[in-house]
This record gives sequence, structure tokens and C-alpha cells, in this order.
Amino acid sequence: MRVLRLLKIFRIGFIFGLDEFLLAHPEASRLKRLVNTIFFFRNLGSPRAIRLRQALERLGPIFVKFGQALSTRRDLLPADIADELAKLQDRVPPFASKLALEEIERAYGKPWDKVFESFDPVPVASASIAQVHFATLPGGREVAVKILRPGMLGVIANDIALMDIAAGLIERLWADGKRLKPREVVAEFSKHLYDELDLMREAASASQLRRNFAGSPLLIVPEIYWDYCTTSVMVMERMTGTPISQIDTLRELSIDIPKLASMGVEIFFTQVFRDGFFHADMHPGNIFVSAGGQYIALDFGIMGTLTDEDKNYLAQNFLAFFQRDYRRVAQAHIDAGWAPKNTRVDEFEAAIRAVCEPIFDRPLKDISFGKVLLSLFQTSRRFNVEIQPQLVLLQKTLLNIEGLGRQLDPDLDLWKTAKPFLEKWMSEQVGWRGFVNAVRTEGPNWGAMIPQIPRLVHRALVENRLEPLEAELRALVRLQKSRNRLLFIATLLLAILIAWQVYSG
Repeated sequence: MRVLRLLKIFRIGFIFGLDEFLLAHPEASRLKRLVNTIFFFRNLGSPRAIRLRQALERLGPIFVKFGQALSTRRDLLPADIADELAKLQDRVPPFASKLALEEIERAYGKPWDKVFESFDPVPVASASIAQVHFATLPGGREVAVKILRPGMLGVIANDIALMDIAAGLIERLWADGKRLKPREVVAEFSKHLYDELDLMREAASASQLRRNFAGSPLLIVPEIYWDYCTTSVMVMERMTGTPISQIDTLRELSIDIPKLASMGVEIFFTQVFRDGFFHADMHPGNIFVSAGGQYIALDFGIMGTLTDEDKNYLAQNFLAFFQRDYRRVAQAHIDAGWAPKNTRVDEFEAAIRAVCEPIFDRPLKDISFGKVLLSLFQTSRRFNVEIQPQLVLLQKTLLNIEGLGRQLDPDLDLWKTAKPFLEKWMSEQVGWRGFVNAVRTEGPNWGAMIPQIPRLVHRALVENRLEPLEAELRALVRLQKSRNRLLFIATLLLAILIAWQVYSG
């Protein structure tokens, strides 16, 4: 079965001329000319990026999702390919309602009508991993039921294995193969894809986001009904609203469109800088607007997280950007360990200045946060900077938010909207306010930690395999004690000798 699938992949790749990527290596130039001569009848008039997108669409939903994931790695891919892959849509025909009901019965161990009061067999949304049906719980509560596609585990395992084989070939044969690290990209995609197969994980993400925005006038997140959730079935509150892409309908409902655009920016920066936990798939298909003008978030399969170190990195960079202190930006990358320690700060600084200076000379409303971050990633690539996956997700989400915001309001000034929020956050994190907040947070722990310092130091010495140093210190102590004893004996003998001479004289 896997052999047949591999042959299909090679056949489709060949039809769309994807051998161009494998034969791009200088050593394969003769073979490339031979292949193009023999198979002259192939229609390869379209650009390579379009042909790659079409091939992935032909290969099916898992390859479409892989292409979507690749489109976010603009730090690795050429711009033409990343732009084209971003057009991929995760839309596949729904699976049969009979299979959906069988999956429900398998998940709960009972017939569907013993779980739900009613169940609509016609799905309202369908994607490569799961589809959504409306239903009613006992008592009349309306819910949305997300159900995994049956048999996805085997399909994914096969396709991931084949992607890994293809990645190995690309790494060996494509000129840019080693720099792009295709096998690492496939491994990262595989991890995220298997995470999406666990709907309990998605339910937990939705629950966390709902708790973060409890009582918020900005964002509504559906309630999760945990008694009905399993790894393959997820039940949540049914939300009603207008898709955010239907701008004319929103205007008819008297929604303030410019305000809606600025709210989206505030929601994003609140998730990132206040919570360090953000919805990383905020495209228009996943966002509705309530009758009261609030955002409604849907589909929580892809979430991003940021550590305190990540947020500090962003704070340092934003502060430096506002002050046009490009040396500080370069130094922050090196201090974080993302750029090699032997990187010349002055060269890195000059490259960053070349990216940023032209941007700051434009009107603020024309400046794109996401494109600034993207340009920095592309510049960083020249200096072998390791781009962190969570920051790639952040950049992708920022581009989505910017695109959505400017679709709603072409005059949206993203910097003006975001700057007060960023300045407030940075004042709380950096400087004396940050110090006070850190003391308030960590202070209660210090009383318990201080008495443990000697034991912790000793354990650190042992765990870091510094036993030889510890043994040497002990030997020095023993030697010093021995010398002290010898000195004491010599002093005593000298005293006796002097006393004897005095007595005898």
C-alpha cells in the first residue's frame, strides 16, 4: 500500500515538474537537460510555486496541511513559494454521516440517541482532520460537535513516513536542501498534526482561552462540555454570529467596522503579552462577530505559547525598534543564544538597519508589524540565526491579524493601535515597575529558598559533574590542616628549646 502511495506521489510530482527542485543541484544539470528533452510534452509553463501548490492539492488533505505549515516558514522558503502555499485551503468533502454516528457510538460506548437529544446528520463544516455537526444535549442545550475523521491515524502515519523519505531526497539533491532542514520541518509538522488528532487537547486550549477572556468585552470563546469530550469527539457551546468576512452584512447590523478592526489588534496583543497564550489560526473562517460586536473565536487546534524569555525578547526588540537602536536588537539575538556567539555585532546591526530604516520613513499606518518580523527572519538567516517555532507562529498570526484588520479598515494604523498597549506592558515588565512586580511575585518564595542555598549549591556541583573540583577542595583543606599541625609542633619545639636554654643559662 505504501509503495503504491509513493508511486502516486512521484507520478504527480513528475507531472507538475517538481523534479526541478531535485535537479537544481549544479551536479545534476546534465540530468536536468536530459529529462526536459525526453519529456518535452510536459506543460511546465506555470511558475514553480504554482505547480507546487497544485501538486499538493492533488495529493490530498495531509499534503495540503503540510503546504499550509510550510507557508509559515518564510524564514526558510523563498518568498514566491511561501506566498503561493499560503493560498492553500483546507477544504475537503465531508465524510458520511453514518461514519460520524459510528464514531460517536465508539467514543461513548452507547447509541448516539442515548447521548444527544437530537443530532443533525448534515455537517456545517468539514476539514482534513475533522468535521462539525450541530446537536442538542438532553435538556435542550444547543451544541456543536467536532468529530475526527475515521482512520486518520493510519493515513497520517503513511503520509508522514513518505514525506520523510522525500525530505531526505531533497536534503541530498537540492542545492538549498541542507539549509532548509526539510527533515526537521517534517518532524515539526508531524508533532503538530498528531496534537490536532487529540480533541481533548484542543478542548483544553479552548477552555484556557475562555478563562483568559472571562468577562471580556472583546472576545467570546465557547464553553466546553467536558462530560461529553473524548480524544475523538469534542462538544462545545453552539455559537451564533456573522462571519467576519461578510463586511456588508456587519454594516447592516450597525457594527462599527473601524472599531472592530482595532479590537482585533488589541485581542492579539492581549493574548501575546498578557497571557503568553494565543490563537495561532485566526483566519476569517475561524472568526465570527456577535450581535453586540464582539469577536467569537472558533477552532482551537493550533495554539501558540510564549515563555517569559520569549516575551522579554520581544519587549527588548520593540523597545529598540521604537528608539531605532539596532545594535541592541542585534545584541539581544546573540545574548538569547539564537545567533552564534562569534557573530559580529556590527555586521548584524548594519543588516538590521538596512531592513528597518526604510520602514520608519513611511507613514505609520503603512507599516506592517508582520512584514518587519518577516524581514528580520530573512535577514537573520544570513547570520545562521535559529528561528524559534513559537515566534514563527507568532509572525504568521500577526500577518493574519494585520490582513484581517486592514480588510475591515484600510486606514487602520496598527502601530498607533498597538503602541499604547505595548508601552503599558513594557513599563510593567522593564525598569523599576518590572523589578517591583518581580519582587512581589517571587518574594514569598525567597524565605523558603534562602536556607536551602548551601544544599542547592552542593547538588549543583554534583549534578554538573564537578566532583573532581569538590575533591580537590577537600584535599586542600586536609593539606592546610596538616600544615597547621606541623606549624603547631614546630612552634612548641621552638618554645621548649628557648625555655631550656633560658633555664640552663
